[in-house]
Amino acid sequence: MTYVIQPPATVSLPVRGSDSRFPVHRVYCVGRNYAAHAIEMGHDPDREPPFFFQKNPDNLLAEGQDFPYPTMTEDVHHEIELVVALKKGGDDIPEDQALDCVYGYAVSLDMTRRDLQGQMKEQGRPWEIGKAFEHSAPCAELVPADEIGHPDQGAIWLKINGEMRQEGDLNQMIWKVPEMITYLSRLFTLQPGDIIMSGTPSGVGPVVRGDKMRGHIEGVGELSLSVV
Repeated sequence: MTYVIQPPATVSLPVRGSDSRFPVHRVYCVGRNYAAHAIEMGHDPDREPPFFFQKNPDNLLAEGQDFPYPTMTEDVHHEIELVVALKKGGDDIPEDQALDCVYGYAVSLDMTRRDLQGQMKEQGRPWEIGKAFEHSAPCAELVPADEIGHPDQGAIWLKINGEMRQEGDLNQMIWKVPEMITYLSRLFTLQPGDIIMSGTPSGVGPVVRGDKMRGHIEGVGELSLSVV
């Protein structure tokens, strides 16, 4: 087959302990999935139906690369998150079968142009310019679930220049991983290679050039990078 332009390369993530890589199909993000974060963003933390937005696969920033401060903003925020990577998909996936779809997990950051996101919220417009910009999804290597199981509790935190900024526990998720997968599969046909960024605990805030970010999720791993 020939193409009128060169097709883009497949976006992929490294896998711990393997030379093979995980190809990424779509990137789903769940919003306000920790009660304390919902409160700090001015929302009611009651268990309302989850909502999702998307980043693009090529927004992923590979481990070992620094985060370039983006254009058109003066207020970029950090959001530490657990990534869930799917090896199987489908429609209407039963909750008791959802974890069978998971290949592995990773530590990630949902970097956000908060000022632009806020402008879009005020105008009732989509969030893409605040969320789906270049390099907005730094992500560490994937760790297979066969090695670590399916973490549903454990510390999740982010330090900036050695100072604790975000701190929580995976058990504080309003919507747990199986529930997220089931709910998403009613909205979309999930595919192998899809990843889900599962929400962030409270403490989100701005970064500036020169900051050093270090994120950690107990039992999964760490992610370290600088803002440049």
